[in-house]
Amino acid sequence: MINKNKKAQEEMVGFAVIVIIVAIIILFLLVFYIKSPQKASVESYEVNSFIQSFLQYTTECEDYHGGMSVQELIFECNDNNLCRNERNSCDVLSSTLRGITEQSWQIGEERPVKGYELKIMSSSKELIFLKEGNITSSYKGGLQILPPKYGESMNITFKAYY
Repeated sequence: MINKNKKAQEEMVGFAVIVIIVAIIILFLLVFYIKSPQKASVESYEVNSFIQSFLQYTTECEDYHGGMSVQELIFECNDNNLCRNERNSCDVLSSTLRGITEQSWQIGEERPVKGYELKIMSSSKELIFLKEGNITSSYKGGLQILPPKYGESMNITFKAYY
């Protein structure tokens, strides 16, 4: 009888050792998982989609057909034209893009996006330059070239820093 009890105790100790070893392995895996760097929170397709979507946004600047899109307003700003409601097209463009980027790319130390930069250039001058937050060495960017209208093409670049 004593031999049977001794074998049972040995089996229980062996089982306890196995449970402790498995728990330690799980603990190490959990620590490595928590300390591993997080993946980039911004992807290139998100930046390119953002550019494409804000170009289609309808602004408060009106022509005879109604509200103009940001894309149309970029060319109006380049030509220094006024909106139908007598507002400066460049002022409307700047305030519209500032509002869109602030809502779409919320920045902060606790957020994935640390900063952004939006630049719209014609072949002769810089129309818009918006920059917010911290500029880091890690970023995803996109470029959109609008076809020439009246001889000038427009380059739109956007960078999201993370």
